[in-house]
Amino acid sequence: MDGIGNRFSGLGRLAIGLAWAALLLGLWMWGRDTTEGTGGPAPMTGDVAAVGRPSAHPLPPAHAPLASARPKRVVIEAAGVRAPIVASGLDRDGAVKPPPFSRPGTVGWYRAGPEPGSPGAALLVGHLDTKSKPAVFHELSDLKRGERVRVARSDGTTAEFTVEDVEVVPEKHFDARRVYGSRSHDRAELRLITCGGKYDRSTRTYSANVVVSAYLTGTTGSPGHVSAGSRNAPH
Repeated sequence: MDGIGNRFSGLGRLAIGLAWAALLLGLWMWGRDTTEGTGGPAPMTGDVAAVGRPSAHPLPPAHAPLASARPKRVVIEAAGVRAPIVASGLDRDGAVKPPPFSRPGTVGWYRAGPEPGSPGAALLVGHLDTKSKPAVFHELSDLKRGERVRVARSDGTTAEFTVEDVEVVPEKHFDARRVYGSRSHDRAELRLITCGGKYDRSTRTYSANVVVSAYLTGTTGSPGHVSAGSRNAPH
């Protein structure tokens, strides 16, 4: 997989704070330099393709943001994801460090940003594939509006998110503020990101990113009650 998209050309470092700018640059740079992808394309039918089908039912109301707690595990039943989460930072080139290809089933959380369940848009990133097999977010583009994402947290709670939309965003139309910014200041939001579009074997890059946007709609568990059996929840 080509990490998270391509080098962040055209937009540069946005003037909205050095840390945020470094993140945005890094998310594009992450993919271009560490490609190991097999080239299985995610669907893209337009400049910004909406992949998730509209739901026949209205989405649930947003739940109030939760207290701060580190994410431990993510479960997305509809995409076959049951994965541990590791904290990720930026490397010396300003790129987000992805989980290693030796751990294709692991998801990275950008630790300088919000935690899943806290106010703002938390970022979870994962590989699409490796040279030999699909990786953790291979089925991410199959998610549909209204489907659920659950994140187990270090305080014993599980934050439950509802998918709002799924997009394939090509590099030439990548709007970093729209993709990574919060849609509402009083919500806890989640972005799940992997590669998408077409795979170029000559440059070893994908042409786009799959971006799933979700928001907090519920929670289970009690803060401070983390038993041995619940550390890996949800199952």
